[in-house]
Amino acid sequence: MFSSAFALSLVLLAFSSNLAKAIKKEKRNPQTLSRGWGDDITWVQTYEEGLYNAKKSNKPLMVIHHLEECQYCQALKKAFSENSEAQELAQEKFIMLNLMHETTDKNLAPDGQYVPRIMFIDPSLTVRADITGRYSNRLYTYEPQDISLLIENMKKALRLVQTEL
Repeated sequence: MFSSAFALSLVLLAFSSNLAKAIKKEKRNPQTLSRGWGDDITWVQTYEEGLYNAKKSNKPLMVIHHLEECQYCQALKKAFSENSEAQELAQEKFIMLNLMHETTDKNLAPDGQYVPRIMFIDPSLTVRADITGRYSNRLYTYEPQDISLLIENMKKALRLVQTEL
């Protein structure tokens, strides 16, 4: 009786040891505020922090709404993170926020709550409804092939800050 219990204990110990090693081998990247959109970009944590920093720095706030399980978001994220011009603009000229949940500001969902959705807020805390993507049914969405339009809209947001404020 004792020997069979001892043998069973050894088998369970060996199994759990191998399971622990397998779990440790699974490498996970540390979760950062960039969530894969650009690790060299300084990201704010909350919408309120983004508004405060936009006003204080006189830079536009770029808000990216997305979900991890959304294939369209993942494709846009890949295009954005691999585009050096988009990364440089975001890094140097914008306050950046990416959200995986909705804010309480209804101005950030004028045509619905869908993802991906990218909106710009100027330093006067005005949501720029005049900076949109190319789709009439989802005004603020972009696809990977729209990255040049997104860059142009980023530049437009910067021009509006200089000319209107």
